[in-house]
Amino acid sequence: MQKTTITPPQWSAGMFVQRYGIFLALLLLCLVLALISENFLTTRNILNVLRQTSINGILAIGMTFVILTRGIDLSVGSVAALAGVVAASLATTSSAGMVAGGPYPAVIAILAGLAAGMACGSVSGAIVARFGVPAFVVTLGMLSAARGLTLIYAGGRPIPNLTEEFRWIGTGSIWGIPVPIFLLLGTFAIAHFVLTQTRFGRHVYAVGGNPHAAKVSGLPLRRIRFSVYVISGALAGLAGMVLAARTGSGLPQAGIAYELDAIAAVVIGGTSLAGGVGRVTGTLIGALLIGVMNNGLDLLGVESYYQQVIKGILIVAAVMLDQSKNKQD
Repeated sequence: MQKTTITPPQWSAGMFVQRYGIFLALLLLCLVLALISENFLTTRNILNVLRQTSINGILAIGMTFVILTRGIDLSVGSVAALAGVVAASLATTSSAGMVAGGPYPAVIAILAGLAAGMACGSVSGAIVARFGVPAFVVTLGMLSAARGLTLIYAGGRPIPNLTEEFRWIGTGSIWGIPVPIFLLLGTFAIAHFVLTQTRFGRHVYAVGGNPHAAKVSGLPLRRIRFSVYVISGALAGLAGMVLAARTGSGLPQAGIAYELDAIAAVVIGGTSLAGGVGRVTGTLIGALLIGVMNNGLDLLGVESYYQQVIKGILIVAAVMLDQSKNKQD
């Protein structure tokens, strides 16, 4: 009998770049900025970059779950604003926007903000999963509805004078490290565990990779699609509260266009818009890449308008790369 040998796959330069390209790009960008600006590698600036990245990183992690199932969530910026003003109304000492009996403990305000985010995600998820309406249309509608609810709830005015206890999640620090960084790392760790070590995570990849095969296999497609929008809404709520805590007030205009940065981080991080392919690690690096780029351009005195142009180019380039890989597969 002829013995069969299995040859391990040969690594090529293309495979290496495909797997680690985003990480190498981040390292290269940091190296260039360190050479150009002496302020870039200071401890203060690095912590500032990580703190600024935390909000987009949390949003992007939630977006990763949705995109892995071939969906999209355009409402995260508006949902973040809604959650921020809801939490702020429970944690303010100002009579203008205070809920009767306030201010409440920070835990109550945070739970209320998470509930607001999850409620929005539940509505979007239910419509997408139950009625099969395209996610683009549903979440575009939620973008407008959540923004309108935010303005109605806050009366079109900021809710100021938040308690120090609540503001701690945005301005506090532990061992000299800002709390938002810990929230980002905690969110990342949980999401990474869920997607790589749990049955739900495997189902998310299966639904995005081949919905028909997943349905034939008996997977609860509707429940999984519903769940990822709830997760996205909850994390949008968390991001919105961190933003409100950092600024010291619940702003009805907060979070405008934040969904674009979140989608950019996910796509640049290697998650396929076709679903089923991607890692939350790539999303985190993608968010860091955007944060470092914005910070570097600020240090170099480049106007924010140019940052938007560069970000748009990065998104299109990442999508084109994803399309070419899909055609090769």
